[in-house]
Amino acid sequence: MKLKNRVLVITGGASGLGQATARYMVSEKGAKVALLDLNEAAGTATVEELGEENAIFCQTDVTSEESIDVAIAAIMDKFGAIHMNVNAAGIPLPCKILDREGKASSLAKYAMVINVNLMGVFNVMAKCAEQMAKNEPDQKGERGVIVNVSSGAAYEGQIGQSAYSGSKAGVNGMNIPAARELGPLGIRVNSIAPGLFGTPMIKSMDQKVQDALIQMVEAPRRMGEMDEFAHTCAFLAENAYMNGRVIRLDAATVMQAK
Repeated sequence: MKLKNRVLVITGGASGLGQATARYMVSEKGAKVALLDLNEAAGTATVEELGEENAIFCQTDVTSEESIDVAIAAIMDKFGAIHMNVNAAGIPLPCKILDREGKASSLAKYAMVINVNLMGVFNVMAKCAEQMAKNEPDQKGERGVIVNVSSGAAYEGQIGQSAYSGSKAGVNGMNIPAARELGPLGIRVNSIAPGLFGTPMIKSMDQKVQDALIQMVEAPRRMGEMDEFAHTCAFLAENAYMNGRVIRLDAATVMQAK
């Protein structure tokens, strides 16, 4: 799918990988972007940066069907279509099975992570697919592309990541059934499992912590650059033969237990 003048819905679009993807898609590909995020100040500032003709911000809770319905309506009203969906919203809340006293973890804490990182992805993906299915197909029969953000933790989760790893493994698990269901409609579904990237959250950590994390990266031994993630999203949109798969974007990293 060619991205020029296409409309992209990006959750977590006001910061981190989502924001970097929005910037890249507008500046490098000439796309239009809808930023779905809870942070109104950051979302509004990003729209000002990208230009109101290129972007819209919708304050959105990805776990709420009503919230997504309101956002989708606003996007359709402004741009008239949705062609791509990048689901980058997520929370890395630690959740051990047993606490220091040996007591079982709160189920509510586990559920919070699953609700945002897995159910939230499904919620937005489904709402966007509904609109994509109404698009006129392009020359290759494509109507839409969905990219869900997973994590290397889906494969080698660290201690305390039972909830986070489970949610991201679930994201990967949706690829094939979603690709099979939506493929006949001209909609492809893939996911990216990023490793260590220089997001604001990571950069805010103590330098010693950052250095220790980088030592787990194989080659090149550095953090991923934000545009490298955004470029991968563009690749998944533009290569019509990529479907139902996970791309591990992690410099051959294998995370250690802690």
